[in-house]
Amino acid sequence: MADMPEKSVLSIQSTVVFGYVGNKSAAFPLQVLGFDVSTINSVQFSNHTGYKCFKGQVLNSDDLACLFDGLKENNISSFSHILTGYIGSKSFLEKVADIVVDLKTSNPSLLYVCDPVMGDHGKMYVPEELLPVYIEKILPIADIVTPNQFEAEKLTGVEISNVEDAIKAMQILHSKGPKTVVISSSEFATDGTIICLASTVTNGCKEVYKVQFEKVPAIFVGTGDLFAACLLAWLEKDKNLKLALEKTISTLQNVIKRTLDRARVLAGEGNAPTPAQMELQLVQSKAVIENPPLSHTAAVL
Repeated sequence: MADMPEKSVLSIQSTVVFGYVGNKSAAFPLQVLGFDVSTINSVQFSNHTGYKCFKGQVLNSDDLACLFDGLKENNISSFSHILTGYIGSKSFLEKVADIVVDLKTSNPSLLYVCDPVMGDHGKMYVPEELLPVYIEKILPIADIVTPNQFEAEKLTGVEISNVEDAIKAMQILHSKGPKTVVISSSEFATDGTIICLASTVTNGCKEVYKVQFEKVPAIFVGTGDLFAACLLAWLEKDKNLKLALEKTISTLQNVIKRTLDRARVLAGEGNAPTPAQMELQLVQSKAVIENPPLSHTAAVL
């Protein structure tokens, strides 16, 4: 094997030509935080699907296998982490599972961070047939999993309407494989805030944390991808889930606020911002990503 860079991520998810979602949202923060990032794009679109139209290509499982074979044959398939996000087809997801197993066989210390992107707010935006693949093949090999509330419910069969439900769902996810489970966002709080919950098991000892933050009245795209990337980076750097959570959420809230403030100025008073005006201000947030001002604290549960 070629010498492995200290921190190197293979990131398999969607990408766009314009804007920030999928790999475009994940690669920059990881690079800024000192990781080499190699990307495989599950889909390549002109822009995200929230615009009036989008065009592009979808990779199939054979394309994925071909790219991975090229890495292996050149002895450049050694990574410290693998990160996965949006994947739209069952066969592609099954191939991802094969690749993770292959990479972990040659490097048992490899960490797999899985953002099981399937849907939100009660509806799936990938085919239902991906769900059993996530449950049966992906969760058993994932080290860290970052579903939102809807995805956690789909993966566990637990309806989450309070913190106790969320802890129960996280426990079920632990039992399927991942040592660290983070429900990135849940909206059961009666005061309209968003709650992020995290649980990790180390040597039989469990730690559970909760971060509560204000819901910003706007729709952002690419925030989940940014969340998973920042969490991966800070968990690796600090080896501390509480701190990683605080830094990740503080980063996101800062980026979201900067994005919305700019979008409102561009749209003009009384006008709704366009999808293009609402693209995440990632590059402009470089200093915040590198050194997040801690605006949110995780409570120990």
